[in-house]
Amino acid sequence: MSRSSGDRSEAGNAAADRAAVEPLAALVAVLAVGAALGLYVVALDDATVDREQPGAETTLDRVERTAMVGGVVEPDRLRDAEPFRYPTTATVEADGTTWRIKSGEDAPERAGTGDGTTAVAERSVTVRVAPGQNVRGTLRVVVRR
Repeated sequence: MSRSSGDRSEAGNAAADRAAVEPLAALVAVLAVGAALGLYVVALDDATVDREQPGAETTLDRVERTAMVGGVVEPDRLRDAEPFRYPTTATVEADGTTWRIKSGEDAPERAGTGDGTTAVAERSVTVRVAPGQNVRGTLRVVVRR
């Protein structure tokens, strides 16, 4: 029979078959979207800033602005930094020499690695070690929480 013969039953079944989705495939798709959203929420939660703790990065930016002149850190200018809100130790290490300032009575002894009680931030900077002599060094800040 041809389409023009008037047999509508065959045409009606074809339309219904095209719109159908397997229930198992739909369930798998819903589970995949749900899992993706769950992973996104977990990643987003880990990426947010913890506002409860003092920020070592913010303190590092402040110390760098205070000590830097013309893109070069002058270690003697560390003393010009205003007192910090939290106990802080700022250290500049370059060419085998270390310059350190402490702020607060409970300032960390060494600008070491972070643990549960301290936040650490550091970055590579150019340091003036003598007039006309600049070397690469490290500016590190440790903030006690």
